[in-house]
Amino acid sequence: MSGRLEGRSAVVTGGASGLGRAIALRFADEGAFVVVGDLRDDPKEGGEPIADALGERGAFLTADASSADDVDRLVRAAVDRVGRLDVMVCNAGIAGRFSKGLLETSEEDWDAIMAVNLRGVFLGTKRAVAEMVEQEPVNEVRGRVVIISSQHGMIGPPGHVAYATSKGGAINFVHQVAVDFGPRGVLVNAVAPGKILTGNPEGMRPELLEYSHARTPFHRLGRPDDVAGAALFLASDDARYVSGINLLVDGGWMAY
Repeated sequence: MSGRLEGRSAVVTGGASGLGRAIALRFADEGAFVVVGDLRDDPKEGGEPIADALGERGAFLTADASSADDVDRLVRAAVDRVGRLDVMVCNAGIAGRFSKGLLETSEEDWDAIMAVNLRGVFLGTKRAVAEMVEQEPVNEVRGRVVIISSQHGMIGPPGHVAYATSKGGAINFVHQVAVDFGPRGVLVNAVAPGKILTGNPEGMRPELLEYSHARTPFHRLGRPDDVAGAALFLASDDARYVSGINLLVDGGWMAY
C-alpha cells in the first residue's frame, strides 16, 4: 500500500534534530522525497546523521533558514527531483540562551530569535508559496505550508519575551497567508507543540520536568512522533479543507 505522501516532495528546515527530524523521517516513511536543511547534519540529541537516515528518500543541504539564498536552494532541490514542491515545513527555531525576560533581553538576543523564528518563517513560506501558485493542483491543492509554532505563542510564558513574541507572530502570519492564498489553492497551517521531550529527560532540570508533568493533563509528556503525526495530517489529503489553524499538540496543556 502506498504512503499518504507517495510521489510528493517536501522541504523541512531545521530537520536534522528533534521535531524537524521526526517530521522529515515520517514524511519519508509515507513516500515523500524530503529535502532537509539545517546548520548541521548530526542530531543534537545524538544518533545517525539525517542524510544517512533518509538515504535515497531525501537529501540534506547545509542551510540557514534566515538566508533567502539557502531557502531557495532547498526548494530548488525538491523541485529538481520531483518537479514540484508539495509541502514546506518551516520548523527551524531557536530559543536557548537568547530567550530571557524583557529587561535581560539585549538587542542581539532579540534579533537572533527573530532572524530564525520569524524571518525564517517568512522566507520559507514566501519561497514555497511562490513555487506552489505556479504549479498544477493535486486533488484541488497546489501546495501546503506547515509552520511549527508553540503554545508559548498563545500565552505569556514568564521570562521568554522574544521567543513568545516570535511564535505569536508566526501564528498570526499563518492566518494572514492562509487568507491571502487559499483562493489560489495553497493551504497554510501551524502545529503548536506543548512540552515535547526531544532528548534525554535526565538532562532537564528536575523542577522543570516536575512542573511539565503537573501542567500536562495527559499521563505523559510529548514525543517528537506526536508532532510528526500532526504535521503529516496537515501535509496530507486528509486535511484538504483545513487552513489557517494552529493545531495544538500539547496533551491538553492549553485546556488546563
